[in-house]
Amino acid sequence: MYLLVIRRLLVAIPTLFGITVISYLLVLAAPGDPVSMLAFNPRATPEGLEQQRRLLGLDQSPLNQYLYWLIGNDFTQIDVDADGTPDVQGARRGLLRGDLGESLTYKRPVLDLILERVPATLRITLPSFLIVYGLGTVIGLLSAVNHNGWFDQIARLLSVLGTVVPSFWLALILIIIFSVQLGWLPLTGMRDVTSSGEVSLVEMLPYMVLPIVVLSFGGIASLIRYVRASALEVMGQDYVRTAQAKGLRNQTVWGRHVIRNALMPVATFIGPSFSGMLSGAVIIETLFSWPGMGRLSIQAALARDYPLVMGFVLVGAVLYIIGLLISDILYGLLDPRVRLN
Repeated sequence: MYLLVIRRLLVAIPTLFGITVISYLLVLAAPGDPVSMLAFNPRATPEGLEQQRRLLGLDQSPLNQYLYWLIGNDFTQIDVDADGTPDVQGARRGLLRGDLGESLTYKRPVLDLILERVPATLRITLPSFLIVYGLGTVIGLLSAVNHNGWFDQIARLLSVLGTVVPSFWLALILIIIFSVQLGWLPLTGMRDVTSSGEVSLVEMLPYMVLPIVVLSFGGIASLIRYVRASALEVMGQDYVRTAQAKGLRNQTVWGRHVIRNALMPVATFIGPSFSGMLSGAVIIETLFSWPGMGRLSIQAALARDYPLVMGFVLVGAVLYIIGLLISDILYGLLDPRVRLN
């Protein structure tokens, strides 16, 4: 088991660097110039804009910019002031030394900006994750038990709707119905703008309902289909038919043989599904004006804030790799064959 974890970690290192290289090249290839957007001034001179690009290191080649982001550029001379002293305004230590750079828009360290938004994102992703695996597993198993029955038909219809309905469309429909027409739930945001002081969880709950529902709906539908198919496949195995032929009760057959083996493959989706929810929160947080990591990443992309965009790419890649590692560990704990291999 320990060898499995070590192998996964060793494979994750080149994978992570490959993701950063491709992402950085894509970011640089995107149209637009961050300096032009930051200095939106008709009276700005080309000399001033060029000096700002030089201070930020944007005048370097794509390879040099990536190396500076990776290992830092504090060992190079960025620019020289009028008195001949080096100007280190754009100096940074690099990723390998724990520095994700400074945001071009907010003029603050990228890591601090991301950590500030993590609690808000977890407030909607963690409940959504629990709801997805709670309802999705139960409905999927009940659908398999009542195969071709009325409950199975409703569950299959729900899974199809959850798969084909876009999350942004569902969010807009729910906002129109429950916020605009009925007025039951707040429209957007995380708290009442007229209140002051620290926001409590009770005050925040009405604002969390719609984002959690939208974020959970697609995951529940996908898990229902997977659990149902896995349970039906296990029900057709020889050891299940043998248990039924021995006269064991259906509750015993399902409890000892079907459920345990049907849910074993579900463990492989736990890690990637949680990181996928964090990615899906980008759209949900933008639609509901939720001040989390997803909304900040969209703002960073629109502002061409290269260091902040790369910070989110790195965090997303690390979370996805950790999710895959957790899934491998869970599968190894549940399946002895993996441990033996």
